Amino acid sequence: MPRTALIVIDMLNTYAHEDAEALVPSVREALPGVVALLRNAHASDSPVVYVNDNFGEWRSHHGEILKAALDGRHRDLVEPVAPDENALFVVKARHSIFFETPLAYLLGQLKAERLVLCGQVTEQCVLYSALDAHIRHFEVVVARDAVAHIDADLAGAALRMMRTNMAATICRADEVAFDARRPE
Repeated sequence: MPRTALIVIDMLNTYAHEDAEALVPSVREALPGVVALLRNAHASDSPVVYVNDNFGEWRSHHGEILKAALDGRHRDLVEPVAPDENALFVVKARHSIFFETPLAYLLGQLKAERLVLCGQVTEQCVLYSALDAHIRHFEVVVARDAVAHIDADLAGAALRMMRTNMAATICRADEVAFDARRPE
């Protein structure tokens, strides 16, 4: 099996944005899947990379982003998925996890060939990230019960597009296999 990295997209969120009320119920539904993926990635010693918006705070770093999210309106959605001391972190400013970020370089250093995507928002950041991963020749897996949406119809279409146009594997979180522990 190719080296797998778990990518957690935009889960450190203050939920102080225009679409938050539409998003929050879906995040609640996706949270157990994200937690399960994190647990399984940690158990297999697979790399976990959080890629998160900086919300226009150009002087922020991951600690400040996490603190703002934990101090936000829905701490209960952030605490269960907060990064541990081994998590890697990339700050992004746009929808794709790759757009003008060092993620591709980091994944190369990790020798990752397969990316498991989870987080939010299915029809936006997850979709654009899956496309950018696909054009960079990564194998893409999206755990459909570990991604949250604003619009259910668009999210369904996005998942179909990822499967059809990007050859992504769309499955449940409990169906995702991570690497067995390997020596470096």
